[in-house]
Amino acid sequence: MHLDVNGRRAYAYTGGKPADPALPAVVFIHGAQHDHSVWILQSRYLAHHGRAVLALDLPGHGRSEGPPLESIEALATWVIAVLDAAGIERAALVGHSMGSLIALEAAGARPERVSHIALVGSAFPMKVADPLLNATRDDEPLAQDMVNIWTHSTYAAKPSNPGPGFWIVGQNLRLMQRIRPGVMHVDFRACNAYAGGLSRAAQVACPALFILGSRDVMTPPRAARELQATIRGQRTVLIGAAGHALMAEKPDEVLEALTGFLPAA
Repeated sequence: MHLDVNGRRAYAYTGGKPADPALPAVVFIHGAQHDHSVWILQSRYLAHHGRAVLALDLPGHGRSEGPPLESIEALATWVIAVLDAAGIERAALVGHSMGSLIALEAAGARPERVSHIALVGSAFPMKVADPLLNATRDDEPLAQDMVNIWTHSTYAAKPSNPGPGFWIVGQNLRLMQRIRPGVMHVDFRACNAYAGGLSRAAQVACPALFILGSRDVMTPPRAARELQATIRGQRTVLIGAAGHALMAEKPDEVLEALTGFLPAA
């Protein structure tokens, strides 16, 4: 579906069902240089099991108009504006990587609008090494290759690879290549600059879940410890043999963690 958000068209995938504001709402927030499609299994399942689902394309990504927003704070404000445009009073926010910082910022800044947060492949601070950050500005193909290699725990993850025509590493690269030039640097710069994570974590008033990959080298599980120690009552699911691309490498396990965390529809 398309929504008017701050005078620009924003796209949200609804999982093949209309997003009924009367149902419990779940908003999926992708990471840097991605779009809504990274959540395809989880968003579609929840949409067909009693939730109103919005899997967003952030500004400048996928089908959403506008320049990419420069900060995590601005992106969190935009997500709340999406809720307003969709007529949704409160929602659970599920964010991956950069999207986890957006969910955290929104939950801390606007606790009355956020019922739950699930932080997937999260860390704070989410610093970006200078060679990668510079490559996102100066040589996007190189940066995309670097990220694609570090994002996956293996080049032949099951269950997708035994199926002819399916290769999650190649699919992730093609997704990054489809995002318009310049967006990657804005995204990674926003992650690198975000400084408010611990203060917002202390303000989180809703149930919180961390879903982390045991083989994640982009946001290794140890990099989430300060957030975990700060958010009261958080739960953590550590998924074995998973890298940063948890939703692709371990889609069923991520879905199981989410359905065990979110309230019954």
